[in-house]
This record gives sequence, structure tokens and C-alpha cells, in this order.
Amino acid sequence: MRSTEPPVAETDLESVVPPTVTAESTVRTVNGVELHVVAAGDTADPAVVLLHGFPEFWYGWRAQITPLVEAGYRVLVPDQRGYNRSEKPTGVRAYQTPELSADIAALIATEGRETAHVVGHDWGGMVAWDLALRYPETVDRLAIINAPHPVAYRRQLRSNPEQLRRSWYAMGFQLPWLPEIACRYDDHRLLERALRDTAAPGTFSNADLDRYRRAWGRDGALTGMLNWYRAAARYPPRPPTERVDAPTLVIWGEDDAALVSALAIDSAGFCRERRLELLPETSHWAPHEAAEAVTALLCEHFGANAGVRSAR
Repeated sequence: MRSTEPPVAETDLESVVPPTVTAESTVRTVNGVELHVVAAGDTADPAVVLLHGFPEFWYGWRAQITPLVEAGYRVLVPDQRGYNRSEKPTGVRAYQTPELSADIAALIATEGRETAHVVGHDWGGMVAWDLALRYPETVDRLAIINAPHPVAYRRQLRSNPEQLRRSWYAMGFQLPWLPEIACRYDDHRLLERALRDTAAPGTFSNADLDRYRRAWGRDGALTGMLNWYRAAARYPPRPPTERVDAPTLVIWGEDDAALVSALAIDSAGFCRERRLELLPETSHWAPHEAAEAVTALLCEHFGANAGVRSAR
């Protein structure tokens, strides 16, 4: 089901998408929840779904929306469940990874399509991996940006002390209510630092952070966002297979403060057809810091029908 959302974030949308690009803010009912979705481009063009991570929302893909539309794609950018203007179900169980990927499978269906190209960054990448493993029939081509394949991540946590050290914050998020207080304190200073302190200087402007604070401050948003971490620990996803059949592009900023680069190589190894692109001097926030390079790689990947380069 699709409906046009009453005046919501027109100013944000107008600041991201030029008047020459058709775009709208919509609400889609998928998998029993309502997701706010920015949809742009011709409905007849091939579909691309862009999935944000923590602690972002649809706005995190602002640099990719217009170029992808101009390249001939129909672009769907949801606020995933628990984030910004999307519904925020109560309880940790509602944020299990299979529920999150089911949301996106249903979102693709709202376009009257069976498949789409799917791109995920950070937690959005984890959803994209699960979607490709659990609903392979919905993914035409897959692109992952700084997000590990679930098996690769578990292996690194068990064998690599450095990755375990970098993942300490996720353990802290398992506590009840205290992480919400910490994230809300001093006008969301902790979340602001999670972006600015791990990115290249100037990556996130004051205006950008004002938009993020507005998203973080919505009723129930902090709990919804943090419940992704809690659900992953309490209900580890077990997809039916480990091997990704869809042609896969893995893009990895090598200066990621949270994830070791070995994860990129390990993750690509779970894909039948894969291309691995390591971006030097680029942090976890590659869609922002290397926006043009990321968009060019995506367009090349989606437009290529052969010659996918092996990562190994």
C-alpha cells in the first residue's frame, strides 16, 4: 500500500533533490509496519533500494539519489523501522534481522516488482546481506558498503581481538534505558561524536547534524535504533544459506574505526560473483566521504551484465 505523506520533510527533500528530478515523500505499509520512504525517478526504470545504517536515516543517501535517478534508476530510500518517520514497534523482538529484511522484500513488492538492486551501508548492509540470503529472488544485484557478511563478522569476533575491541560499544547498547539516556544527553552529543569523530573533517556539516538531531529526537526513535543492536545479540540471525548468489559489489573504506578491513575480504568470499573495492583514506562513512566514487561504482555494477571481477 502507498500513500503520499502529508507535509513532512519537504524542505529536506527539496534541499537534496533538484526540481528537475521527480521525488516524493511517501508512507508504505510493509510487513505490518509503516515505513517512510523517499521515492525518486521514473517508475518504469530499474529499481534501486538504498538502506541506511546507524545512526542515520534516508538523508544519509542524499549524495546518491539524484545521480542514480539521472543514470536511469528508480530510487527508493526508506527510513528503516525504528528510525526517523517510520513506525517504531515496541519490544526488542520486533527488530530481529529477519523482520528487517522482510520489510525490504515487501517494500520492493509495493513498486509492483519482483526484484531490485539493493545497496546497504552499515546496519543497512547487514539487512541487505540477510535479504540476499533469505529472499534471493528479490535481489538483482547487491552492493554492500562497510558492512560485514554475518558469518565473516562472527568469525572475526571470535578470532580477532582488534575487532572485539572495536565492537565494545555494541555490548554497552545491550543495557536497558541507560544507552537512551546517554544518547539523548547534551542534545545527542554522543551520537554527534559517533559521526564526526570517526569521519574525515568536514564530512558532516552543522546543517546535516541539525537534521540528524531532529530524527534522533522523534518519539521512540532512540529506543528503536538501539533495539537493532539488542535484537542482534539476543536473536542472532540464522539465514538459510551462507552463499550469496546475486552478483555482489563490496565497497570498503579502509579507515573504518569500527570494522577491520579483513572483514571486506572475508565477506566477499561468501559471494559467487564478487567485486571488491577498497577505498584508501576513507572512513566508515564512504557514501559521504567518497560520494562520487561510490555512486560511479554502483552505476557500473548495476549496468554491467558480465565480467564481474573476482575479489580473490
